[in-house]
Amino acid sequence: MELHIIPSPDYSACELPAPPCEPDLALYLLPSSPSLPHKTKKPLVLVCPGGAYSYCSDREAEPIAAKYLAAGFHAAVLRYNCAPAVFPTSLLELAWCVKTIRQNADKWHVLSNAVFVCGFSAGGHLAASLGTLWNEPFLKAALGPGNWKPDGQILSYAVLSLGEHTHAGSRDNLLGASNTEATCKQLSLENRVSGETVPTFLWHTVEDESVPVENSMLYAAALQKHHIPFEMHLFEKGGHGLSTCEDITSDLGKEVVPDNQAWVDMSIRFIRRHAFV
Repeated sequence: MELHIIPSPDYSACELPAPPCEPDLALYLLPSSPSLPHKTKKPLVLVCPGGAYSYCSDREAEPIAAKYLAAGFHAAVLRYNCAPAVFPTSLLELAWCVKTIRQNADKWHVLSNAVFVCGFSAGGHLAASLGTLWNEPFLKAALGPGNWKPDGQILSYAVLSLGEHTHAGSRDNLLGASNTEATCKQLSLENRVSGETVPTFLWHTVEDESVPVENSMLYAAALQKHHIPFEMHLFEKGGHGLSTCEDITSDLGKEVVPDNQAWVDMSIRFIRRHAFV
């Protein structure tokens, strides 16, 4: 079943203008079966495509959802607001989606304690922002009562730092006129990891020249410091924006990297490990 919902957080609670576009939450829900009464409820993976906070890449949207559907999970894709919308517009939209999925968990047959966010590049910064900053007061002001804390996060070649190793375009689009040293430090997520950060799966390539591998390494070091469960895979070869690393998501051919395709199955095992504890 496919459903489309327009996320509608209270942007004004964060002194934000109405965003330029309507965001879209696309839900892809597997059918329940009376032959499998104990497997009716399933984990859900909510995908945040990349695109430097400038657009949402189709290469990192439905093709990713299809991988998780094939694994027996529900999936969803959030096409969130990008520039000229600035922080925390897209974060409010993602948090609203997680809250709404939980509120409808029984109707949609979702395991309410197994809602994972999955982000790519700048979408990885968005996913990790929720996984790290979920308890911030401004989210409570914009969303009211509810639970938008994800149960885990899958971060693919994510923009996690807004400092020395950042992707400048993502940072500039996210912050707009608020692009100051203090704000960059505040939203460099390796600085915001705490004991409340959610379990994390990360993968990156050492050759990534757009979003340096240090983004994942610094974040992983912070997770280790705070004793947050995590799994990280660094692949020797491949540039940025590899998506599934297969031909189906390759635009130029250089995104086909067979040695790195294992990240999908690795992340599926990570989700199962944490969903069925």
